[in-house]
Amino acid sequence: MQISMTVNGNEVTSDIEPRVLLVHYIREVLGLTGTHWGCDTSNCGTCVVLMDGQPVKSCTVLAAMAAGHDIRTVEGLATGATLDPVQQGFMEEHGLQCGFCTPGMMLTARALLDKNPHPDTTEIRQAISGQICRCTGYATIVRSVQWAAAHPAGGDTDATVDEVIDGTDTVIEDIPAETAETQEAEVKA
Repeated sequence: MQISMTVNGNEVTSDIEPRVLLVHYIREVLGLTGTHWGCDTSNCGTCVVLMDGQPVKSCTVLAAMAAGHDIRTVEGLATGATLDPVQQGFMEEHGLQCGFCTPGMMLTARALLDKNPHPDTTEIRQAISGQICRCTGYATIVRSVQWAAAHPAGGDTDATVDEVIDGTDTVIEDIPAETAETQEAEVKA
């Protein structure tokens, strides 16, 4: 069967078998390997792409079902040589370790920020709750999204947000002094 869709702003048309999953179409036919294929059961969320601006797990969507839709992969986040604020945030706040879940996390974060430019920690955690990261413990991912929210594309930021954002001290509660001293003593021991 022949399908057409827009992928990262480009119209693509391909002849495919009706049973081809969107994740395989993106990776194998289009050669966009930033979309990762993980569990194949929709549990891990590494395969998330945006379909018409909404996160979808591409291992549960047939490529034929995406025909006529606008698909955005991680390769479509940057504008030329300029990273999307979400990508920049993941760099600034160390929101990745192995990187396997990162493309899906970034796309989910982009969809969240497009819908709600100033999400709180609970909203960020809820948005990424359908994705598994086995490396970071999520704190750096949350900070990465907060960084992106504070630095939207175009450079318009609130002065109050700029005061809060500096390294890793983004809107995450500080560790009480007693706890920090105890942890420091344990590290030295």
